[in-house]
Amino acid sequence: MIRVPLHDGWTVGPKLGPFESAADGRGPVAVTLPHDALRDLPRSPDEPQGVHTGYTPGGVFEYARLLDVPGDWRSRTVVLEFEGVYRDAVVFVNGAFAAHQAGGYAGFSVVLDPFLEFGAVNRISVEARAHRDSRWYSGAGIYRPVHLVVADPVHIPLDGVRVETPDIDDERAVVAVATEVANTARHTVTTRVSWQVAAPDGTVVASAHSPVTVLPGERAVARARVTVEAPMRWDVETPDLYRVRSTLASADGALLDEDVTDFGIRSLQLDPRHGLRLNGRSIDLRGACVHHDNGMLGAATEPAAEDRRVRLLKRAGFTALRSAHNPMSRAMLAACDRHGMLVMDELTDAWTRPKAPFDATITFAEHWRDDIASLVAKDRNHPSVVMYSIGNEILELATPLGATWSRRLAEQVRELDPTRFVTNGINGIIANLDRMAEAREQMPDANTMMAGMGEQMGLMNASPLVSASIEESAAVLDVVGFNYADSRYRQDALDHPNRIIVGSETFPERIDVMWELVRELPHVIGDFTWTGWDYLGEAGIGRVDYTDEPGYTPTGTAGPYPYRLAGCGDLDITGLRRPISYYREIVYGLRRDPYIAVHRPQHHGRPTATTPWSWTDTVSSWSWDAASGAPVTVDVYADADEVELFVDDESMGAEPVGREKAFLARFETRYRPGRLVAVARRGGAEIGRHALVSAGPASLVARLEDAAVHHDGLAFVAVTLEDDDGVVVCDRDVPVTVEVAGAGVLAGIGSGRTDSEESFAGPVFTTFDGRLLAVVKPSGTGTVAVTASAPGYAPASLVFEVVPAAL
Repeated sequence: MIRVPLHDGWTVGPKLGPFESAADGRGPVAVTLPHDALRDLPRSPDEPQGVHTGYTPGGVFEYARLLDVPGDWRSRTVVLEFEGVYRDAVVFVNGAFAAHQAGGYAGFSVVLDPFLEFGAVNRISVEARAHRDSRWYSGAGIYRPVHLVVADPVHIPLDGVRVETPDIDDERAVVAVATEVANTARHTVTTRVSWQVAAPDGTVVASAHSPVTVLPGERAVARARVTVEAPMRWDVETPDLYRVRSTLASADGALLDEDVTDFGIRSLQLDPRHGLRLNGRSIDLRGACVHHDNGMLGAATEPAAEDRRVRLLKRAGFTALRSAHNPMSRAMLAACDRHGMLVMDELTDAWTRPKAPFDATITFAEHWRDDIASLVAKDRNHPSVVMYSIGNEILELATPLGATWSRRLAEQVRELDPTRFVTNGINGIIANLDRMAEAREQMPDANTMMAGMGEQMGLMNASPLVSASIEESAAVLDVVGFNYADSRYRQDALDHPNRIIVGSETFPERIDVMWELVRELPHVIGDFTWTGWDYLGEAGIGRVDYTDEPGYTPTGTAGPYPYRLAGCGDLDITGLRRPISYYREIVYGLRRDPYIAVHRPQHHGRPTATTPWSWTDTVSSWSWDAASGAPVTVDVYADADEVELFVDDESMGAEPVGREKAFLARFETRYRPGRLVAVARRGGAEIGRHALVSAGPASLVARLEDAAVHHDGLAFVAVTLEDDDGVVVCDRDVPVTVEVAGAGVLAGIGSGRTDSEESFAGPVFTTFDGRLLAVVKPSGTGTVAVTASAPGYAPASLVFEVVPAAL
């Protein structure tokens, strides 16, 4: 099989009608896939999609590419594989309709054979549309990778290998491999399938082979059970991956096809006494919800960006990710496998009752089986995947017909993959909106409603009405996911002693409460915060407003234009850890030293308005453009009895931890440049300290994040305002121009600022708290030069080499 990326040579432009022309400048432009057609469109406060998409418009787009098809392909099978097109994709070959995929997140493939002109240049075009069909920023277009597959008529189809490890102990593991063989020829064919299993170090540790006869136009499955001695277990701390190579040979021994599949040897167990066990060990899921966009890259799914997100989230203390609210990309799944991150992969945000005017509910009843099949086929060999979520805050879930859908979806998942657990993100209030007509009328936006209900939400989620209404839908699940319903955890252990719960979505500022419940209650297996990584759309739901600002008007959770980012991630879109991330790390018990977070002195004493997804407006900095002696509030996060604060060895006093919030000591003090030190004590003895130092004269610095940049990857360049010791100046932001020369192009540029009007396309973007991130996409191998310049600073430059991709 020839399987190659088909990412170059494409153009994209608005889809024009037969009587329209591109004379007005709207013609197609050259792009490289993956590509987001929405990212660079002009935003407007009048955009009908509003806060949901970060005031970004929708549209209808046409991608096109010429494909040279050799004459000898006439005897082959030619397939175009799309990992995701948002949405309602229509594929044409030489102007002829070839395929339609309604869903924006389901992978699909198109057999091109009937439409190709062999020995000629063919035209491939793909239409995609996005308009008022999402509650967050979806992006649009061919935003995930595309591959061209040229195979023998007798071949291993895409996702045609399945690997399971049904029997494992310390002595050996049984590896069950099933390889599908497709025969598109006109005659019955007898072939031979061979398998080789390689250990993480590449050593072949098991092998098998079997003949398989396939009738014309049919498929057959060849199976083998092999034994791996002294198996290395895939785990969150030891993500060891094995590899099985399946080869398909003709009767005379000629190689017809091959497939390479990575897998892990690991076991899962689930019960209310031990919770979730991975390889026999109980594990509490330190979880983060994540959206699919890549910040300044828009919705484009670049494997290097997906890998970076997983690495940085793992480094911040998370051990599990929930894709929200759509199937995770293949690249992110592979990264989770490599880095030991567990996955809850989610099917959809809605079933049959819509949350947006033109969302996926329009076609769900017709395509749900195919969407589940696509999800499972993509996931089933990934050891990181432990749960499938069949939905999120489904509106009809608390009705008898909604329970019917719950059972239908759960059983379909189990039929295709009985080795993993099924869950659903249930919000009892959202599922009972019809019974709360008055509340819904007053607060029509679900986020605003939940934010405004406060303590009432917990009481309502635990009410007899909600309990009775969701009972059947919950009963079809292996793990009951609860969104914002920790008020149910204790009572459910009594009312439903066999029920296992996961906090599938929770408020970030309640992690101290949530984690205590997870650790205390064995039937609660983990907590997934909203969110781990900041994202585009649902703009401003995590912001902090200063209510004495002239013209301030309360807007609930909706951030007014020009808000673009949600503002609620533990990490911002550049990958920088925000203070909440360090607070969470201390709550998890992963950090011994305290952590200092300083409220911005220029806002001291001002009244604020927040949402349940907000944290404080703090920065870990002691370098401010504030007068010496100006009042300032300092928070110190610590797992300690008390914290003492020092400025240049002078004590500013001690405060107990937990007076205002668990793991928090708050100080009202005065700003004075110098060295700020927090000393944490337990039982009178020091257990850790954290220090901040005021910055000296600052320079503009550009720093390459990774030592090696491969031609199929990305280069992440951090641009900062910092002094000679690397201390960042956080409140003197400047516009920075980034220029790229040589074997690369600027793919995106941005900062953690949630309400910027600047374009992610660059080349100019303003720093936020002294930082921004530029992303460079290689255009080949060779030398790349990056130069950053800003008014009042000497330019910062760096040069690096793009090398061939690692094997």
